[in-house]
Amino acid sequence: MCGIVAYTGYRDAYPILIKGLKRLEYRGYDSAGVALLNGKLHVYKKKGKVSELEDFIGEKTPSGTIGVGHTRWATHGEPNDTNAHPHYSASGNLALIHNGIIENYNVIKQDLLQKGYTFKSETDSEVLVNFIEDIQKQAKCSLPEAVRLALQKVVGAYAIVLISEKNPRQLIAARKGSPLVIGIGKGEYFIASDATPIIEYTNEVVYLDDLEVAIIEDDKLSIKNLDAIVKQPYIQTLDLELEAIEKGGYEHFMLKEIFEQPKSVADSLRGRVNSKQGSLLLGGLTEYMNRLKTAERIIFVACGTSWHAALVAEYLFEELTRIPVEVEYASEFRYRNPIIKENDVVIAISQSGETADTLAAIELAKSKGAIILGVCNVVGSSIPRATHAGAYIHAGPEIGVASTKAFTGQITVLAMMALSIAHRRGTITESFFHEMLVEMENIPSKIEKALTTNGQIQEISAIFKNARNFLYLGRGFNFPVALEGALKLKEISYIHAEGYPAAEMKHGPIALIDEEMPVVFVATNDSSYEKIISNIQEVKARKGKVIAIVTEGDKLISKMADYTIEIPACNEMLVPLLSVIPLQLLSYHIAVLRGCNVDQPRNLAKSVTVE
Repeated sequence: MCGIVAYTGYRDAYPILIKGLKRLEYRGYDSAGVALLNGKLHVYKKKGKVSELEDFIGEKTPSGTIGVGHTRWATHGEPNDTNAHPHYSASGNLALIHNGIIENYNVIKQDLLQKGYTFKSETDSEVLVNFIEDIQKQAKCSLPEAVRLALQKVVGAYAIVLISEKNPRQLIAARKGSPLVIGIGKGEYFIASDATPIIEYTNEVVYLDDLEVAIIEDDKLSIKNLDAIVKQPYIQTLDLELEAIEKGGYEHFMLKEIFEQPKSVADSLRGRVNSKQGSLLLGGLTEYMNRLKTAERIIFVACGTSWHAALVAEYLFEELTRIPVEVEYASEFRYRNPIIKENDVVIAISQSGETADTLAAIELAKSKGAIILGVCNVVGSSIPRATHAGAYIHAGPEIGVASTKAFTGQITVLAMMALSIAHRRGTITESFFHEMLVEMENIPSKIEKALTTNGQIQEISAIFKNARNFLYLGRGFNFPVALEGALKLKEISYIHAEGYPAAEMKHGPIALIDEEMPVVFVATNDSSYEKIISNIQEVKARKGKVIAIVTEGDKLISKMADYTIEIPACNEMLVPLLSVIPLQLLSYHIAVLRGCNVDQPRNLAKSVTVE
């Protein structure tokens, strides 16, 4: 959940660390800190955002060509200056930054307390740095060896970087369950939680694997696993442009990413769908298409917005392929004893590819013998490496904590998967297959048109910015969209919102409706149209305020609803790609009008790498 950045080389480290922390601030922003080595090891840290750390340091910027930096999302201990990273060891020789949770930290802490160690913070991270120092002292070994021995006894998840006053040209990094990438420059190295702080300086990277320790010293990178077996670094080339991680003139990353969806969906389709040739090819899944074709059951595991994309996929896969589908919260699935058979296929969905609960669910399903496929956005992340095969959504970097273009990218890839399997199974006609290929190719331009409602939605947002509650209702393919719309509003505006199947309104939520309750209906012209009209009438009879997302040219609902927002017509199986757009914009504008921090909503982090 936290953001890590480190540097060693010939440049002044501090500007690189600060710029890197700002790019990683979406991963955690409770506090920030840096440690720099220039003869002496100096740590500077402050509660709050990176800008507050800069103000704290002031004009006397610390010097040194080796250093580490950290933005924190609090787990152990409240956000304050003391609990901020980096953490010194008791001797002051070591400083450590850490992303993750050390589950057995208290056992280790009690042992260290008996040995006379004292602790300033409430964090598991300070325990870890002292544990490493104690092992080095007791075993009289090198620091890399002490790190390896300590991590053999640690239970939990971690990505760490360690700097030592006694070893002024050495950086040590290790990971288990939390991502770390090492950038390789000419005479310099960069370490970070993801590639965003690195791309400005180099496009050559090494993704550290679980249970590996990297030592950078004297312009040399070496890697060992926890069993002391030497690993050969595998250098990859990043396909990422600096412009992709800048705001590009937009006020917020979220707004930029909402408006990038015509391009991001087109990128997801590019090279895969060709209606003229009547072809649909997902290259990453070719080897496993026969297994998908003959699967007895498909199980989706995901969290948050990705879980909503999986719900859309449930409708798609069952309608098109006639294969039974189950959708599971990864956080619940991993703690059950689920019934998984060898002919089942488990599909894990995650924007970051690092979601801890989803990774744990993958390992559980693997142990049962199932085929595991991944649908992710971040190339080189943990889930693509943990699964048998999969497909990237190619949405590009998503910096805003509230996911937008990743959701539509996930649905795009999942729709292609369902359509491809159905075509192979013969559960759809050739003419319908071709019709859907044409429809998918038209989706980017239809999203472009849906985005033209932005000004209208801004006006509606001004009317409802002070609402205390919202209700979102939809049927069929639009039910998951209602859930996603409610989640977006909660995430960034802090207004309580609930999503329901429209027919379930009568089973409880209708009691909440009065003249102060805005109700958002996702009411496009599909097979449930007549039923949802009845639901709107029920709300209007109780004086609820209705905001309706309707198909372009709708006449009936526009007469009933207080506000209507039109989107282009399309096949109902793909309508979530369009109907979610106004809901993203509605949540964005309400949050802005309420003065909320849209890109960094309170208590949330982009990548949930801890349980």
